[in-house]
Amino acid sequence: MGDVVTSRDRSLDIAVTGIAARLPGPRGLDDWWDSQLQGSVHSRRYTREQLLAAGVPAALAAAPDYVPVRGHLDDWDRFDHDFFQIRGREAELMDPQHRWMLEVAWNALEDAGVPPRDGTEVTSVYASMTGSGYLRAMVRGGDLDAGLLDDVIHGTEPDFMASRVAYRLGLTGPAFAVQTACSSSLVAVHLAVQALLGGDCDQALVVGAGFGYPQAGHLHQPGGVLSATGACRPFDRHADGVIAGSGAGAVVLRRLSDVTGDDPEPYGVILGSAINNDGHTKAGYYAPSSAGQERVIGAALSAADVDGGSIGYLEAHGTGTRIGDPIEWTAASTALRGAGARPGSVAVGALKAVIGHLDAAAGVASLIRALLVVRSGVIPPLVGFTERNPLLETEDSPLYIPTEAVPWTGERPRRAGVSAFGIGGTNAHVVIEQAPPREPLGSGAGASREQAVPSPVPGAPAPRERLVLLSAADPEALGRVADGLAAHLRTHDPDLGEVCGTLVNGRPALGERLAVTGRTSAEVAERLVGRTGVSRGTVPVTGPAPVVFLFPGGGTQRPAMAEPFIALPGFRRALDRCLAAFAAPSADRIRQALFDPDFPADELNRPALAQPALFAVGHAAAAALMELGVRPAAVCGHSSGEITAATVAGVFRLEDAAAFIAERGRAMQDCPEGAMLAVGADVKQALGLAEEWGLDLDVAAVNGPDSCVLGGLAEEVDAYLRRVGDTCFVRRLRYSHAGHSRLIEPALPALTGAMARIELRPPNLPIALNVSGRVVVPGTRLPRDMFVTQVRQSVLFGAALDSLAEHVPGALAVEIGPGRPLSPAAEAAGFPAVALDRARDAPGTTALAGVGALWTLGQPIARDALTGGGRRTRLPGYPFSGPRSVAPEALAPPPDSPAPAPRPEQPGEDPEPEIPAPVDPAEGVTRIWAELLGRDDFPADADFFAEGGDSLLITRLIRRVNSEFDVRVPVREMLARRTLNGHIAVVHRIRDETDR
Repeated sequence: MGDVVTSRDRSLDIAVTGIAARLPGPRGLDDWWDSQLQGSVHSRRYTREQLLAAGVPAALAAAPDYVPVRGHLDDWDRFDHDFFQIRGREAELMDPQHRWMLEVAWNALEDAGVPPRDGTEVTSVYASMTGSGYLRAMVRGGDLDAGLLDDVIHGTEPDFMASRVAYRLGLTGPAFAVQTACSSSLVAVHLAVQALLGGDCDQALVVGAGFGYPQAGHLHQPGGVLSATGACRPFDRHADGVIAGSGAGAVVLRRLSDVTGDDPEPYGVILGSAINNDGHTKAGYYAPSSAGQERVIGAALSAADVDGGSIGYLEAHGTGTRIGDPIEWTAASTALRGAGARPGSVAVGALKAVIGHLDAAAGVASLIRALLVVRSGVIPPLVGFTERNPLLETEDSPLYIPTEAVPWTGERPRRAGVSAFGIGGTNAHVVIEQAPPREPLGSGAGASREQAVPSPVPGAPAPRERLVLLSAADPEALGRVADGLAAHLRTHDPDLGEVCGTLVNGRPALGERLAVTGRTSAEVAERLVGRTGVSRGTVPVTGPAPVVFLFPGGGTQRPAMAEPFIALPGFRRALDRCLAAFAAPSADRIRQALFDPDFPADELNRPALAQPALFAVGHAAAAALMELGVRPAAVCGHSSGEITAATVAGVFRLEDAAAFIAERGRAMQDCPEGAMLAVGADVKQALGLAEEWGLDLDVAAVNGPDSCVLGGLAEEVDAYLRRVGDTCFVRRLRYSHAGHSRLIEPALPALTGAMARIELRPPNLPIALNVSGRVVVPGTRLPRDMFVTQVRQSVLFGAALDSLAEHVPGALAVEIGPGRPLSPAAEAAGFPAVALDRARDAPGTTALAGVGALWTLGQPIARDALTGGGRRTRLPGYPFSGPRSVAPEALAPPPDSPAPAPRPEQPGEDPEPEIPAPVDPAEGVTRIWAELLGRDDFPADADFFAEGGDSLLITRLIRRVNSEFDVRVPVREMLARRTLNGHIAVVHRIRDETDR
């Protein structure tokens, strides 16, 4: 059939922009959906040993009517509590449903391209859960500390789950618990839609969870709704009931009119919804009502303003009961037929046949599956179906049962209905539609999976390099994030620009970080898999380290040395401003040298061009880096790089600096030619060898304890090279003159004259000087002749770095210029060093790699400036794992487990009363800390509040201490002496005083 033309008013449509789920079956949503199309069933039949290990009483597990089957959720007890800044002990006491909802809520917001804790959208929360069997198990255990009841109640009861999600994810809209039994989460969807239409929020998060503790089977009771065979077969002749399942799901909703072209394509659109209750006109409280179900479906179709003939799929409530199924079938058939549906036009699906009944989460899970149906255009089979329940009314029914995966052949746009009916009679129905078509993209990203990725055009320019930024809360998770993205890039080949934009604009920046560059998704995937060309780092808990800018001087230049920096936003503008400060012929030649890889190297190696070119590229790159958010705490330059550093520090105006560096280069070039030699040895050793061999060389620079530069006549430098052999590392610099040697003395008069025309201003940043090796502070007036005499004197760069390390402790050195000649000296002085230009080590790499390295170390990079806007695409969500977390109280032995037998008394032996040994304060206080805070590895100087304690926990701590040691410790003293050692000392003192 062709597309249906409709005049519907779309102003009330609600887009589903994000989904996430933890359901029985494969963990990834794509793989899970594939399993639906294959007709897989994701239930587990437990062995007796598994049941006993889970805590099922032995007598119950052995009962003839016990059915050991469930829709099983793997790793149900794992929780990444550190990610959500929840103490380990508090996490143990939380019902797994609360835990799962935090994780799927986070993933759903990520999937929607909205960073959790972003705060730009007013997001409401609607949360539903099954009654807490976990709470009952803890209470049944009998060992629950009364002081923990607040944590237990807040972590297990439905009242607190929505507000917990809002608090931990930083969501500021209304937060509601919605509890209507099996229909809870679909009722929550309806309420969320109404809130969006009423303007209560900009975005709504609906999250539901279902779990029975322990995760096991059920006791079948004749006439009950639980299956005797352990298989849920909705609408089947052999249907005998439902099995339970475990899982959680979440959807993110927004008004369709608010969804822009830059947002990920919605999974689908909610056209209308309705809720009602059966009332008392039914067989009993637990009985379903055909009339009530029919009314709610009809009301939803009316709200959606569509006819039943446009519906092609129904995700049924589908409990697989012999009487309930015919009632639902009749209600849906009547409602759809009355709204215009033709016989046999609506395929029926029932998720409970696959994963069991998720109770409060059943509605949102069914909605997610229906969204995948209308999105993909493929209808999954009703698994386990053999033949119809004979009680189904089939004459003229619009419903039919698909027994294999079939393509959608009905009307377009694809529309479906979703039903959920709660025990007690609260019914919900939602009508959805496939997302409206969007403008096609130039590449395969962001579009639906049905669209093909265009092949590259032969002869087209290579795609530009992109910066991919990943983060996680811990190193292991970061590895999983990288592996997950690599697999996604290989499988889907999305547009790399959209991937970068999504990671920046749709994901929060966490503490463990990885950066990698690449030009295609395949290239980035390869680097992520091999961990080649990546930077990894950790954001300091104390905040970003101060940054020291380092600028190299002559000898580091190379043709096209500006190319790696073009990728930096703002670099071209800054370079144009800088070149405009030079005379026109000189500026043109500098520009050619900076961008032409075939520029004559011999010309660039001469001071008249090398020094202005290095100044231009260094100053422009520094300006671009500062525009991105990295501000230096101090600066230092090597030789001519000191002019760049002084300009960045405000000593020179840009025009004056350009004039002086140009004159500096010309004046030095007019001097006799020479050469310079980098020597990997102590300056005394290096100079001693020259004297031993009768060579008259000067010390041009002292870069560190084992690094210096000698300069002089070229023939003497060459003789040194020949004689030194393997004695130490030596390398001749690419420079035509011997800077900082006696050969440069003829340049000084011209430089003195040039400096006389320049007004030096006090620096606004600390600057480490070449001539003294010391740091001058902001506001210091520098001697006018300093930048003249600097040309002749040795560069005391190593001493300058040592002074910087004292002046700016804990700083990070950033080398700004071609290559990384200064980074080894900085690292030897104790600085972590990042070089912006890595093209020598990785050809084709731009300065984005260096910026990425800075971001991994916590520097405040304006990430959106690097990636721009653009459409966000679907990427793998955060790979939560975490430790296994089960409260010991919930693991108490079942009631029919035998208690340990007492030791028999020996004949004639009078039992002596046991006198408990006094508890050592160190052991006792340490144990109480561990129990309250959920860890047992605290150092002696650990701060109670820094480790996650609060005013409530300190009260519990004091109560426990008073009880166990039979003392009364002062609250004020425990607050003042808040370390572990401090608390132990307080208890020692109070107990000693009590004993005396």
